[in-house]
Amino acid sequence: MAAKRQAVVLLSGGLDSTTCLYWAKKEGYAPIALSIRYGQRHVRELNAARAVARAAKVQIHEVDLALPWLKGSSLTNARLRLPNIPLKKIGRGGVPSTYVPGRNTIFLSLAVSLADAVGAEVIVIGANALDYSGYPDCRSPFINAFGRVAKEGTKRGSEGKSLKILAPLLRLDKKGVVKLARSVGAPLSLTWSCYAGGKTPCGVCDSCKLRAKGFSEAGLRDPAAPSDGYSQKFSAELL
Repeated sequence: MAAKRQAVVLLSGGLDSTTCLYWAKKEGYAPIALSIRYGQRHVRELNAARAVARAAKVQIHEVDLALPWLKGSSLTNARLRLPNIPLKKIGRGGVPSTYVPGRNTIFLSLAVSLADAVGAEVIVIGANALDYSGYPDCRSPFINAFGRVAKEGTKRGSEGKSLKILAPLLRLDKKGVVKLARSVGAPLSLTWSCYAGGKTPCGVCDSCKLRAKGFSEAGLRDPAAPSDGYSQKFSAELL
């Protein structure tokens, strides 16, 4: 029996990256997860990434970065207020305060290094260009350009071997992501998407609202959402 092709999957512990991990398994890859602590406000998503990796029975590499210039983002600086804007305006008002400068560039660079070291032929990232908060590094031109970097700047690429960046969620809205997650058996009860951290999702940050929108439009209950009054926080916006 031929060995499975290896894939490095960037795993944050959220809805999108968990879907990507299980998508890679479904596609016949042998995934290696890569989780990165870059100074985000909380560790809930990192704990979620570990739980998802355990459930998937895959190896996970964890990397800690200390880059002080990233503290200008409300995603990495607890003293800055997270945005709370209407769902219909998310992604339409320019780059939000939660943007972390060069985050996907950094993440993909680390993933390319890992892939080149272990002989993986693909890198999987959960970038999404339709239902997202307006981040420039979640768009297809960026992903395509980085694919060229991976080919030109690695030992694997110089030897004519395949090293591709796959973004299976790129053209899906959140409803599509939720449906794909269900079809590949992703354990969504283990995932964490909220920017704020805490014991339960805040229900008002961009990530919570987009996640809620996806489950609502898919006609499914979010297994990770608390049951007590949580949906009332954004139900009017979903109508």
